[in-house]
Amino acid sequence: MDHRPQAWGRPRDDVYGAYDASYMQTNGPNQHTQSPIVTGTSVVAMKFKDGVVMAADNLASYGSLARFTDVKRIRTFADTSLVGFGGDVSDMQYLDRLLTELGIDEAYYQQSAHTLNARNLHKYLSNILYNRRSKFDPLWNHLLVAGLDEEGAPFLAAADLLGTIYTSPSLATGFGSMLAQPIMRRYVPDEAAVAGVSREQALEVIRECMKVLFYRDARSHDTYSIAVVTKDGVEVSESEKLEKQSWAFADRIKGYGTQTV
Repeated sequence: MDHRPQAWGRPRDDVYGAYDASYMQTNGPNQHTQSPIVTGTSVVAMKFKDGVVMAADNLASYGSLARFTDVKRIRTFADTSLVGFGGDVSDMQYLDRLLTELGIDEAYYQQSAHTLNARNLHKYLSNILYNRRSKFDPLWNHLLVAGLDEEGAPFLAAADLLGTIYTSPSLATGFGSMLAQPIMRRYVPDEAAVAGVSREQALEVIRECMKVLFYRDARSHDTYSIAVVTKDGVEVSESEKLEKQSWAFADRIKGYGTQTV
């Protein structure tokens, strides 16, 4: 190999001959990355009678390495909506820039107030995801969008990398769809049950979900962001810590540590 700084990693021309660039296939189709590298895990959200609670941990994993522990994966939009990002962090940053530009445009053209509610924002993001999927260059994210709709009712919906959209009184991405959803569905099995859930109950349920995810998901973290959106605006806390952790249950798991039977 040629180890001179101007040609690091190239075979030496005087030993191996000139490099045959035809192997690069420059006339072929464009190639896109199809496997995310730095990723975030679950986002969980749940409606209550006056709004929506959403939470996501602050970890971004480099493969299986818990590399970045201060990545905020919940962002606000116009102080009226929340967007939670699961999946690839670089694609999350791309979408974040699009939302920033959209927010600036809204503030510039609408002199009185923003006209986009959570339902409009969800439609905008789902169209972006479907457009990129149609180009065979998807954004590797699973999004949750929360806020209020045009009638002032709590709104919660999801969109994935294929542009698939759906709504529910409670939603979760990643491992949360298997570990956290059963907990939330005890309290909000359908839309009718939302009216009976208070803000304090919803916060307690979401915190319990984050604790279960930290126990069971190897790509999760004990520091997380939690946000509440109501008609009064958005409240975000980005440095919550799990409380009252207990790993006593681990002794009862077969195969844990030195236990073999």
